[in-house]
Amino acid sequence: MVMRLFCCLLLLSAMPSWAATKLEASVDKNPVLAGEFFMLNISVDDTIKGEQPDTSSLLKDFVVGPTSLSSRTNIINGSINKQTTWSVKLMTRAEGDYTIPAFSVAGLTSQPIKLKVAKRSVDADKNNEIFLKTSLSSNSLFVQEAGVYTIKLYLAKELLDGSLSTPSMEDAQLTQLGKQTESYELVDGKRYLVITREYLIQPQKSGAYTIAGPAFQGRVQQNYRQLEVSALGDDQQVEIKPIPSDYKGAWLPSELVSLDEEWQPNDNTVEVGTPITRTITLTALGVTKEQLPEISMPTIDGIRSYPDKKENNNAVRDGRVVSQQTASYALLPQKPGTYTLPEIQLPWFNTKMNRISVATLPKRTITVTPSSTAPNTAVANPQSNPNNLPAIENVSNEATGTQRIETKSDTPLWLIVVAALGYILWIGTVIFYLMTRSTKNTTEKLQPNNRDISQPSLNELKTLAKTNDVKAFYTALNSFSVKVTHKNVGAIDELCVRVNSSELNGLISQLQAQLYSNKGANTDLNAIIKILENYQTQASKSQQAVLKDLYD
Repeated sequence: MVMRLFCCLLLLSAMPSWAATKLEASVDKNPVLAGEFFMLNISVDDTIKGEQPDTSSLLKDFVVGPTSLSSRTNIINGSINKQTTWSVKLMTRAEGDYTIPAFSVAGLTSQPIKLKVAKRSVDADKNNEIFLKTSLSSNSLFVQEAGVYTIKLYLAKELLDGSLSTPSMEDAQLTQLGKQTESYELVDGKRYLVITREYLIQPQKSGAYTIAGPAFQGRVQQNYRQLEVSALGDDQQVEIKPIPSDYKGAWLPSELVSLDEEWQPNDNTVEVGTPITRTITLTALGVTKEQLPEISMPTIDGIRSYPDKKENNNAVRDGRVVSQQTASYALLPQKPGTYTLPEIQLPWFNTKMNRISVATLPKRTITVTPSSTAPNTAVANPQSNPNNLPAIENVSNEATGTQRIETKSDTPLWLIVVAALGYILWIGTVIFYLMTRSTKNTTEKLQPNNRDISQPSLNELKTLAKTNDVKAFYTALNSFSVKVTHKNVGAIDELCVRVNSSELNGLISQLQAQLYSNKGANTDLNAIIKILENYQTQASKSQQAVLKDLYD
């Protein structure tokens, strides 16, 4: 017995490999209902590896699901049977007669299949306790206008698993908005789980188009059984209108566009050097955040502008896409005066009124006053009377050439004479002292004081540079500039003019951008201090050279 089995196996191993001889295609249902999934099986009587039938021709008439592969080998009474099968889920959207084309694998060709598709009953979906509803925000859109396509899947049974296809439309971009949501609704007294998906549709060409409805296929639990279910959404017709020929500029189709602004501080009068934050908000209905144009800030002589943060967002409200751009700018007044920020205009196309509209921000006038925190160098000192003497009026008599002194107080005359003599003696002493001073002492007094030349000190700036406190450093730098230039307004700018260094100008601009704008890069504070130290050193040498020439 063993010997016979061994000989049989040896005979089988010596036989040549079987070659494929037949390729068959079949469906598990015929006829089928519109919107109902059925299975297409393509089988060959051999083991096939690295090759599969081309099913792309099915996309013209069918919704094509994923393809699965299976293979098996049977040995019955010494006869070997091999089979490789490809299974594809298909569905048709409309009734009619269809032909599943022939397929080719391993040099073999299958026969075409005639398929009959019957009309689906209106209540078929509800009878299966599962159905789809679709809607579009507007049946008429302009090119690049954003529409919202909504899909709702109604389930009355417990869902085990399933797949929902993505809607499609030619010459349009479809993007799912966020994640799907779940809720519950009562329909004809029956409670349904509702799964909702929203898609953003942006048509790229004008004309009449059809949005192909989605298809659902899955399994539900019914008592102790698992049932396969399917549903098909309705197709949606949409008209895409072209861009008007008379429209100029960036194309912005919308139902509503608005421009708003906020000021911080919300006051039309500010001091020099006080930063102003201007936030402009652009809101548009029916466009995506990528379509929002850039808002340019006009330049104003005397006010520096630094762009701050900008954000673009969009959301869906009541079936409409709402996009918003928020852009902030830091304005830094440099000089006192009255400034008028010009009007900002943004053209857009009103899709409801079918006309060109303009969103506007009105002009705004602000007044910039001198800084109240800068030290005041022009201080008026009223004349004082150190001896607390009464006021004396000197009256001249032109006729006689004599003078008389009249006092406006009751102070005795002898006291006034004594005070006058004392004052004369003090003046004489001072004159005598000045006349008797040596030339050497006079020269030493007039020599420059190194401490005065090096003032104001840079020590405070060096300390703040170590802590990297940008705001405090800028305040100290402004005070330093006021002491050097003796100017209360625009002291830093005047200091840059005196130093005459392009590197210092760039560092100061970078420091201001870092202070008033989030986009500013970190400034090398020590580099600023080094430039100022070099400037003071050169100024000290120059002054000493001048004094030396003066007294040589």
